[in-house]
Amino acid sequence: MKKSVNHLNRITLVALFLMASAISLNAQTKNMEKITTGHAPVNGINMYYEIHGEGAMPLVLIHGGGSTIESTFGNILPLLSAKNKIIAVELQAHGRTSDRDAPESFAQDADDVAALLRYLKVDKADIMGFSNGGSTTMQIAIRHPEVVNKIIVIAGATKRSGFIPGFFEYMPNATIADMPAFLKKDFLKVTPDEAKLQTMFEKDKQRMVTFKDWNDDDLKGIKAPALFMAADKDVITVEHTAEMARLAPGAQLVILPGKHGAFIGEGEANTAKDRILIGVSVTLIDEFLSE
Repeated sequence: MKKSVNHLNRITLVALFLMASAISLNAQTKNMEKITTGHAPVNGINMYYEIHGEGAMPLVLIHGGGSTIESTFGNILPLLSAKNKIIAVELQAHGRTSDRDAPESFAQDADDVAALLRYLKVDKADIMGFSNGGSTTMQIAIRHPEVVNKIIVIAGATKRSGFIPGFFEYMPNATIADMPAFLKKDFLKVTPDEAKLQTMFEKDKQRMVTFKDWNDDDLKGIKAPALFMAADKDVITVEHTAEMARLAPGAQLVILPGKHGAFIGEGEANTAKDRILIGVSVTLIDEFLSE
């Protein structure tokens, strides 16, 4: 059955915010926090990963374009790791992961994440990706179904028509000056190399300039239970998110208020309203994973 969450009343939001605050405090005291970090040699790159928390079924977190683990998941990761074992990754040319002499692609990113799981001796995992990471998450379910338990796709896309009007007209002329300041800051914080930042930007840009529509049959063939999430003012349209949820068998759909990434606390999304929505998101994600 599909779920659509378009409105939560004020009392519910306050209750969830208080609950999220309690979870956050528990996460900070319980997980003070043993974090394992490393680089895995996969498919010609050294992929950076972090392991947080404990749990039988790992939840893999895949960041958005131009991002690091911290810039996408810094605000929500402590809440998720209170109940889950988290494996957070950084993809080709992003953050602390090395590059290869080849363009970025969602298929290659999917192969890299699957190879990382084999390196870590993880037979099966839940996968959650945001933005470009959401598209990578779908590719993992399509290309490597054997490693997937459930998927959560947040603001991912499979069609050019699924992006807001003007996106593909703007993208060919974008320069690194247009890149959000917090993304540049977070990249340079972990990899202080302006040349590598520029390379990442150019490869991310080219992937979107050349983005081609996916075949609907790919989504229809996804066997893993799926949750599709987006904001009502997202870079990806509500209509496209609903279309993907209809195509993936038995998928669930959640639409929350806000802009791209706000309800998972991406980047600088840390207002009181953002924190409430982060709590709502954690509750919905944990419920989906526990079903």
